[in-house]
Amino acid sequence: MMIKRTLSLVAAAAVSLQALAWEPSGKVECIAPSDPGGGWDFTCRSAGQVLQQLELVPGTVQTINMAGAGGGVAYAHTVSKRRDDDRLLVAASNATTTRLAQGQFPGMNADMVTWVGTVGADYGVIAVRNDSPVEDLPQLLEAMKNDPRSVKIAGASARGGWDHLKVLIAAKAYGVEQLPHIPYLSYNNGGEALTQVVGGQVDAFTGDISEVTGFLESGDIRVLAVLAEERLPGRFNEIPTAREQGVEAIGANWRGFYMPKDASDESKAYWKQAVATLYASDQWQAVMEKNGLIPFQPAGDFDRFIRQQVDSVEALSREIGLLK
Repeated sequence: MMIKRTLSLVAAAAVSLQALAWEPSGKVECIAPSDPGGGWDFTCRSAGQVLQQLELVPGTVQTINMAGAGGGVAYAHTVSKRRDDDRLLVAASNATTTRLAQGQFPGMNADMVTWVGTVGADYGVIAVRNDSPVEDLPQLLEAMKNDPRSVKIAGASARGGWDHLKVLIAAKAYGVEQLPHIPYLSYNNGGEALTQVVGGQVDAFTGDISEVTGFLESGDIRVLAVLAEERLPGRFNEIPTAREQGVEAIGANWRGFYMPKDASDESKAYWKQAVATLYASDQWQAVMEKNGLIPFQPAGDFDRFIRQQVDSVEALSREIGLLK
């Protein structure tokens, strides 16, 4: 159920911001490590609009699309060329930590940036085109079980990334063997991957609920399952979970931001509080409800959460044969 934050929490966050010595001046940028469309682009553009509405930035937040290497190009750009930029945010998610856990950003690790905070989470979904003969998740997984090579899957992450891992988690839970043999096609963003599914070039899509919203509303796709503990609220409530179809697969994809490691301490404090204020606002709660995001803020220190997630994804990747 969508959690509404109290006005007193928003007011307290605003007071905390006013008490900080630093505030952004001039252009603020948010790098989306993908082409337009998809989760990272959604995070930058939606958060940028709300930051402006809440007057937490002096003007607009400019979204810079920087696709490549599953987020690696943006990560390297931040580390090497923008390392002390006080007015830069970069969209991040489970896909980011998955890449770091698997050593996909050569020479870089999670300690090379400052982790700002989360603004909710997407639950993973598995979808097919609307006229697909596949009726439910067990039918899709049964085809994989009979012949792992017979079902082509499309996603926005590279092979071994979070989108890929989600469908492998579901397949493993169903008893599918030879997981590395399941064909997985990687695209620059969720919109591009979904277009391939709708066009019939690929059998199914693995991604997040926020990525499929437009295609779902247009009737181009059907979501076979959401990888959540229980059904999502509101208009997504008709989508069955994998769990209720007998497949014990959960895939929550947090969404948030990191920023340059060597930015000033004052700017780091400001952006951490600004993101917390955004998350608590009525405006952002409306964005979450419209796009199927769920409340998500890890308890305690965000940096510690990131390190723990990197460790757990590394272990999972080794278990299913993606790392040696």
